[in-house]
Amino acid sequence: MRPLKPAEVLPSLPDETDWPARVAHGTPALLAYLDLEQRFRFANDTHSRWLGIEPQQLLGRRLIEVVGRRNHALASAALAHAYAGHRASYEGELYNGGKRRYAHGNFQPDFDADGRVCGIFTALVDITERRTLELQLHESEQRFFGAFQHAAIGMALTHPDGHFLRVNAAVCQMLGYREDELLQLDIASITHPDDITADTALMAQLLAGERESYQLEKRNFHKDGHVVHIQLSVSLVRDEPGAPLYFVSQVQNISQRKAFEDALHRERELAEVTLRSIGDAVITTDRQLCITSLNPIAEAMTGWTGIEAQGRPIEEIFQLFDAQHGHAVANPLRAAIGHNTIVDLAGKTLLRHRHGFDTPVEDSSAPIHDHAGNVIGGVLVFHDVSETRALALKMIHLTQHDTLTGLPNRSQLHDHIGQAIATANRRQQRAALLYIDIDNFKQVNELHGHAAGDRVLCAFAAQLHRCLPGDELLSRYGGDEFVVMLPHLESVGEAASLCQTLINHGEQTRVDGLSELSLRLSIGISVYPDDAIEPDDLLQHAETALVAVKTQGLHGYRFFTASMNERTRARRRIEAALRQALPQHELSLHYQPKVDAQSGRIVGAEALLRWQVDGRELYTPDQFIPVAEDSGLILPIGAWVLRQACRQAQLWQRHGRSIPVSVNVSPLQFQHAEFYNWLDEVLDGSGLAAGLLELELTERMVMSGGDATTGLLQRIKQRGVRLSLDDFGTGYCSLSYLKHFPIDALKIDRMFVRDITSDRDTATITSAIIAMARSLNKEVIAEGVETREQGAFLRRAGCSQLQGFLYGAPMPAAEFQKLLDEPEPHATAPYP
Repeated sequence: MRPLKPAEVLPSLPDETDWPARVAHGTPALLAYLDLEQRFRFANDTHSRWLGIEPQQLLGRRLIEVVGRRNHALASAALAHAYAGHRASYEGELYNGGKRRYAHGNFQPDFDADGRVCGIFTALVDITERRTLELQLHESEQRFFGAFQHAAIGMALTHPDGHFLRVNAAVCQMLGYREDELLQLDIASITHPDDITADTALMAQLLAGERESYQLEKRNFHKDGHVVHIQLSVSLVRDEPGAPLYFVSQVQNISQRKAFEDALHRERELAEVTLRSIGDAVITTDRQLCITSLNPIAEAMTGWTGIEAQGRPIEEIFQLFDAQHGHAVANPLRAAIGHNTIVDLAGKTLLRHRHGFDTPVEDSSAPIHDHAGNVIGGVLVFHDVSETRALALKMIHLTQHDTLTGLPNRSQLHDHIGQAIATANRRQQRAALLYIDIDNFKQVNELHGHAAGDRVLCAFAAQLHRCLPGDELLSRYGGDEFVVMLPHLESVGEAASLCQTLINHGEQTRVDGLSELSLRLSIGISVYPDDAIEPDDLLQHAETALVAVKTQGLHGYRFFTASMNERTRARRRIEAALRQALPQHELSLHYQPKVDAQSGRIVGAEALLRWQVDGRELYTPDQFIPVAEDSGLILPIGAWVLRQACRQAQLWQRHGRSIPVSVNVSPLQFQHAEFYNWLDEVLDGSGLAAGLLELELTERMVMSGGDATTGLLQRIKQRGVRLSLDDFGTGYCSLSYLKHFPIDALKIDRMFVRDITSDRDTATITSAIIAMARSLNKEVIAEGVETREQGAFLRRAGCSQLQGFLYGAPMPAAEFQKLLDEPEPHATAPYP
């Protein structure tokens, strides 16, 4: 097209017959001709609409003057290319004053007859709207790509032939491949062979239009070869005519869930095997207490099979009745689920079998929780306690009665005194307590031996019993001491008359094979309510009267009088002196060794309190410790004992001998609210390892303290300190309750040890205690071992440790150190 000369440019629209001019000026594009100096030689009317400048005003002006430096700079490269003789195009921003547009321009060089560039044709089209749509489309594509690429779950686009078209980062990470590596693979190459058939069949159904999507659990192979379990969700994208384009897959790694499921399955299998093999019966229920399972023991004890019981209410299967009164007992599982806590069966309870017979049981009930802690059911664990209860009753009888004479022992005495006082009150009469002692009975043992001495005591008890035809209560208080309780007296003369009868008959005791025994009796008498109204005071006053008889070197009987109460005054003197004993350093600790029952090696020491001045014992522990407890002085003294024992044990530990030290704890100490804090401070202050300290507690302290005591015992145990029950068998003897307390060891009282080689009943009960304690994983320590025979018996019976004069008397720490330095086992211990 020949360029128009300026003279040929029409100042107005051409007429209808001049189509080239009409088209040039009416087109929506900017049409212009620029000479070699980039001056306008032609500009169509569109320039006035775009730039607001009439075309005639453009002619002769340079391009940069018209469009401005900014626009000129944007198009300069394309212009230069056109002036160089090449067709060029430009697409970019074009500013119209303050308005921002986007244009597409074509620059065509114009050549003269010699082929040289003499100018360029320019045509610019406004593509702002198209550009806006393109940008929106690009932004949409970017959002899709971002959502696809960075989705938390794996995503993939797959060709209908199975090859990957696109995969996101989550899939790559899941399978261990780079994106470019996965795009070279297809579905079959990463799918477990056993899962290909199912996946292929479902894909075929999608392609056939038989379903819109599918879900599948399958196994893929990781790049390193291990199996990845995935949850797959697949849908198909089609074009407008309905031809398949690609599959869209969402992929979740469920390997961990499958591992949990496998572990849960194994645990369930293990639980079922365990429930079928354990010795306890187990019943489980749902939240509404309907049966869900019974193990074989539960089936046998209830008479119901698991299938029969399934879905039935718990009360129909597990029927409980009170053993004493026969009335129905509430099922403990209701309380356990209702209060979301563990509930034990209270009291003596019977389980009624489906066929009507009853079995005594012990039971524990607990709620079952889901992973969120919600109660979803309950479990009953119970067992037959027929044999255990029979043994416990026998044990209770044995421990409440003297094994030698069969009489009630001192554990029953307090109740007997209380009964007598109640009877006297009811009849508005007096009652009397007779405290009987055989004078110098030790001589009988020395002359005839302990076995003969026991025969004498049995015969003596029988003589006394024959003298008591009424409702008098006879008890063996210990050793050669007996107590008679007279529940009603018309006059105190009746007590004196009975005492004389007892003396006359008791002193005539005879035993076959023994020569004349020449027994002599002393009896102390206290009268209710004249002398005292409390059982302990009656007993104490009778003992005071007995001491008065013996102090005078006589035998016979005496009534208690106030003038005899020197013992009380003596206790006051002891208390006054005891208050000065600690600050004046008169108290000290001696240590008695504990030895291993098998090897004879020293494995521990018991710290024992002594009150000495210049090596002379002022008072025995039996004299001053009761006074300390009554006066409250046991608190500072007990704290001092605990500190000293820990320091000494730490000193031995520092010298390479880690010897555990046991310390007796008074009930007053143990029940103090600050006891645990004191214990903690002593351990921290001494630096002693907690496991080298053992606290010896009495049965009464442990058994009668309730929940507070149980909690304190647990805290002490968690601190690492060992716990033992001292003088076991002389108090409650509650072996069945030991499982509730964190006790490490039991100490068999010397009363049992003394008679084990001479009295069959004592040997039997001692062996039973040891066996039951060991079945509860408790160590057993015997104290008061004085003969080789006693040690041999206890060792055979299963005692862990032995303690007594046979292995060493209590001694100062320095002497104990020398004993530790001796070759082991200790020379005095008789071991095979």
